[in-house]
Amino acid sequence: MENKNGVSFLGLVMLVISSAIGAGIYNASAQLAAVATPGPALLAWIITGVGIFGLALSLKSLSETHPELDGISDYARAGFGNLAGFLSGWGYWLSSWLGSVAFATMMMSAVGYFVPSFRSGNSLPAIVVASIISWLLTILVVQGIESAAFINTIVTIVKLVPLVAMIILGIVMFKANVFTAHFWNNFSENFTYQRATAGGVFEQVKGCIITMMWIFIGIEGAMIMSGRARKKTDASKATIVGFISILLLNIVISMLPYGYLSQAELAKVSNPALTYVVAEMIGPVGGALVSISLIITIAGAWLSWTLLPVESTSQMVRQKLLPNWFGYLNKNNTPSHALWLTQILLQLFLASLIFTDSAYNFAISMCTAAMFVCYVLVGFYQIKVGYKKQSFKLMLPGIVAVLFEIAGMIFSGMQYLWLCSIPYVLGFIFYGWAVKERGDKFTRLEYLMMGFILIAAITSMIALAMGKIAIS
Repeated sequence: MENKNGVSFLGLVMLVISSAIGAGIYNASAQLAAVATPGPALLAWIITGVGIFGLALSLKSLSETHPELDGISDYARAGFGNLAGFLSGWGYWLSSWLGSVAFATMMMSAVGYFVPSFRSGNSLPAIVVASIISWLLTILVVQGIESAAFINTIVTIVKLVPLVAMIILGIVMFKANVFTAHFWNNFSENFTYQRATAGGVFEQVKGCIITMMWIFIGIEGAMIMSGRARKKTDASKATIVGFISILLLNIVISMLPYGYLSQAELAKVSNPALTYVVAEMIGPVGGALVSISLIITIAGAWLSWTLLPVESTSQMVRQKLLPNWFGYLNKNNTPSHALWLTQILLQLFLASLIFTDSAYNFAISMCTAAMFVCYVLVGFYQIKVGYKKQSFKLMLPGIVAVLFEIAGMIFSGMQYLWLCSIPYVLGFIFYGWAVKERGDKFTRLEYLMMGFILIAAITSMIALAMGKIAIS
């Protein structure tokens, strides 16, 4: 059935690209150079590409085998029960607005190219301006989701043009001898000119994974918006097209700077890295153009990530995993209650970043940890579906996705997943409200799982207070 007023296939593809191409693509080269030489970084891209492709194929397969299910949380609910559905949906909601915080800090760093007091991304003036922009985006989405999706398509097309220009510049300025000088060696080995050991390469690959996992968050954007698509089948196609586009763009743009600056030089570049790399190549005007491009890029991604969390909460209301209060629609058919609550919490978290030394890295780490829950449950459900159909071919994408997500989270450090238990406890209040509304009761397993997460939240707060968990 076609919804003529819904989001088009192009709009869905652009939503995926805009969601996943934001701040990360502009800063990835420096983040990767801080932990890896070109060889291990490329190897990490291959591993990440395979892992995320497994996730994309799982999303596509589930949308085709179970078209009646509505979004990521519904896959978890159908596969493993109501609490699993809630954990997935709430994690997605958390991840989406935490990602917006990362966009805010990086946009302010881009403004910092022109106004130095903004360069850290979390100075008081930067937080004030970022807050104003965040409220304006929320007001825009309150006016209507379909119109906001159309604006997002235009912004995405505009922001892809300078990225293509940067690729051309990077190719023209590329120096093969710089790129291959220390292809596999790490910092310490650069000075002794010894070959890297397998362990050295492994450590470098491991260090890249959290950055790459963050870059691909948003790949599920089309699936989240499938209920508002003109044709629901467009969502699965848009996911694959978006994934291929994102992978190619990110590999090229993150690796080309290795062919102009040495690893040591690239690792010391300020945020956002691409701004200062281009400034090094063609002068201050180039840096200014990249900063303007980055501001436009983040505006598009930020708009996408304002759309996605409220759409996920609306799906959870339809699945009776959240109370009806979250699903209240205003005259523009927009879930305004969920939007305003999300914005208030985002504002509080944004203000708290004044007290951390590395606001951007902390925000993307928390965002990635929250999304881990959603992605790993998608993978497990794909495995379950394949097992029921006795098809290893169907199981394989899920197996790849699960193994990659678990390995990636272990590599990046479990402390951020530990911290995510705190907002989950807040979510249990709303989940209990929803259980009461549907006239149900908690099961013994649900009590056990919620008790375990409550203990994790309490211990994480104690560890944070004692300085056992570093957030800088």
